[in-house]
Amino acid sequence: MAAPVYIISRVADPIFAVFIGLSAATLRINREEKEKGRTRQETWDALRRRVSALTKSS
Repeated sequence: MAAPVYIISRVADPIFAVFIGLSAATLRINREEKEKGRTRQETWDALRRRVSALTKSS
């Protein structure tokens, strides 16, 4: 059986994957909000409201 191949290293690959995923989500959200005509500040305000709603419900 062949040894696993890593892009960076065994530890850094998962960190790299999470970073890429979060970056992609951020870009998508910003693009969608811009299409709706919202400013960046309005987007941040909506994000803060969602996060606070999630933390309060727990």
